[in-house]
Amino acid sequence: MNYTNASKIWTMPFFVALINNFFLFIVYYSLITILPVYVIRELKGSEVQAGLMMTIFMLSAILVRPFSGKIIDVLGKRKTLIVAELFFGLSTFLYLWVDDLYLLLALRFFHGIWFSIVTTVLIAIANDIVPDKRKGEGLGYFAMSMNLAVVVGPFIALTTVQFFPYQSLFLGLAVAIVIGFLGSFSIKVSENRPIVLERKPLSIHDLFEVRAIPIAIVGCLTAFSYSSIMSFISVYAEGEGVFEYVSLFFVVFASAMILVRPFTGRLYDRRGPNYVIYPSFIFFAIGLFVLSSMHSVTMLLIAGALIGMGYGSIVPCFQTLAIQSAEKHRSSHATSTFFTLFDSGMAAGAFVLGIISSYLGYSMLYIICGIIVVITIPVYKQLSSRKRKNERIVDSQREGASSL
Repeated sequence: MNYTNASKIWTMPFFVALINNFFLFIVYYSLITILPVYVIRELKGSEVQAGLMMTIFMLSAILVRPFSGKIIDVLGKRKTLIVAELFFGLSTFLYLWVDDLYLLLALRFFHGIWFSIVTTVLIAIANDIVPDKRKGEGLGYFAMSMNLAVVVGPFIALTTVQFFPYQSLFLGLAVAIVIGFLGSFSIKVSENRPIVLERKPLSIHDLFEVRAIPIAIVGCLTAFSYSSIMSFISVYAEGEGVFEYVSLFFVVFASAMILVRPFTGRLYDRRGPNYVIYPSFIFFAIGLFVLSSMHSVTMLLIAGALIGMGYGSIVPCFQTLAIQSAEKHRSSHATSTFFTLFDSGMAAGAFVLGIISSYLGYSMLYIICGIIVVITIPVYKQLSSRKRKNERIVDSQREGASSL
């Protein structure tokens, strides 16, 4: 297929937005990885207090996420990006001086607010930039920047603190955000802001995009299972004697995701989302089952490859479906709706699966997560078929109205 210049994905605005997103998630994953260690070693806190560093961040992100779409409507995408990234960057700088547990918790809550807004608006901007005929491919590449940060962020954090003080890491992360912030001024987008004829009380439609809820529910279930990787893979690997290979697990994960991304993106655009989503579910589930019986480095890396091909392909599809379910001026609401449920699944999974693992062990934990992924397949099928049915009804009503 020959694409004209109008259908190019790799334009300068898209590249700047992608790099911006990459830097944001490097900060996010670096701090998730290193703050628990920092709290215990440097601030003499407990394991519970260390765990709160992620919980309080996710809590503020989840609370603010539904309002992100409304904020973007009021300010516009470009202004929202600049303001939110400015405060996100200032929050990152503050880690240099905060050396009290309770002040650090307050900072994490404040930081989560701006993370929620800036990630929502960046996806909405990427959706505006990517040509309509290449949404699956373009937004898939954009989502891949987030998944790559899963590898790069922890690697940078763990390597830096081995040779330098924690403050050096915090300063480096802040500088990365400053670079992204300066680049955000070069991004030009069409706002597509709704025309407001009169002021109305805040309603559910100001906070959520109802048409994005079905795929957001599926995303929530998927995130619930994936939280077992983010929260417990290191502890599980340590118990199996392969802790030093956990970073390699994420390298294999990212490599597998990158290898399949060009094919899955084009397949999504040409054949439809189901041709990507169903196989990806299967790869993800098999990867979790392999992980449940992991007793060697080889099995750990095989699981990483399978999960990278599966989970790494599913999430970009879900994001694209959520955005495509709404009208263009509602893309930010669709994004915030999706990530509200997705983040909730991650947070709930970390809590619930932690309880399960304490009673049943990590091997059984990954079996349960694999089963949840398998169960999610018919849930997705049911919700997507219901959505298509509703769309056909709406289209027929519109055709009837237009003929009158």
